[in-house]
Amino acid sequence: MKKILVIINPKSGTASKAGVAPRIVRTLTKEGFDVEVHNTTGPGDATTAARRAAEAGYYGVLACGGDGTVNEVGAGLCGTDTALGIIPLGSGNGLARHLEIPVDERAATRVIAKDRIIACDYCTVNGRPFFCTFGVGFDAVVSHDFARRHGRGLVNYLKSMIDVFFKYKPETYRIRIGESTLTEKAFVVVCCNASQYGNNAYIAPGASITDGLMDLTIVHATNLIQNLRIGADLITGLLYKNNHISSFRTKSVTIERDSTEAAAIHIDGEPVKMPSPLHVELKAGGLRVFVPTRTTRFIPLITPLWCNSRNAILAAGRLFTKA
Repeated sequence: MKKILVIINPKSGTASKAGVAPRIVRTLTKEGFDVEVHNTTGPGDATTAARRAAEAGYYGVLACGGDGTVNEVGAGLCGTDTALGIIPLGSGNGLARHLEIPVDERAATRVIAKDRIIACDYCTVNGRPFFCTFGVGFDAVVSHDFARRHGRGLVNYLKSMIDVFFKYKPETYRIRIGESTLTEKAFVVVCCNASQYGNNAYIAPGASITDGLMDLTIVHATNLIQNLRIGADLITGLLYKNNHISSFRTKSVTIERDSTEAAAIHIDGEPVKMPSPLHVELKAGGLRVFVPTRTTRFIPLITPLWCNSRNAILAAGRLFTKA
């Protein structure tokens, strides 16, 4: 039997985790998997549990939580034969959305049951893995502000964005890509393995997790009106057409700041502080991941509309099931 470890972060997202473990175990056991459950007890615990499972030869480890939980589990599986599965229970669920894994526990479990696994890329910043995005600038400061607030969810995240927006001052960065060095006063500098931050906000609409390249997106410092347009383009998937955006595809990049203080950054949405310079490298095909058997090509406007509509339908279905 194929052994699966289910790692659940009881603190992720806003929804209750009651009943999640028994449902996952029941569904996967019927499909012939041997399933165990582990509830995390604190930061780093998911990485330790995932690494032990990989060393013990488990077939897969499921990350049940948000992007932070996915990051911790993935970090324990990089370079192993044990596959990462995602049951998205967080607020943003960026990697799950990029891979078209339904943001619904039951539907996501059925993806695991189909047992389709592919080799995906991942990236590191100063040796620390990330699987969706890493960034400096406005988005990183928002992540730090959000982490200090009581409560999770999209509403609280939007409150952090608004509060930070009126206080944030863009910095100047030196960005080395191959033999070239750019000096940019930027609102955001973000390295993308996948296409979005989460909540269907597409920071790199054309990014692929299997092409052996990361997408570097630089949002230039601009004015309020242009920032509002950038926000709209994030939601519609049209960011690549914005004149205030520069995009590159590369295997590595180095980002430097003038300040000697550790920079506020985010790694898969989680707030971290790290000193400059920031060396980012892509590791091609270094992580095995459970993915849906069918996926679609990204189409601006159409794909975001479909994804948000599907999420609304799934949410309504959960209410109906509970009723």
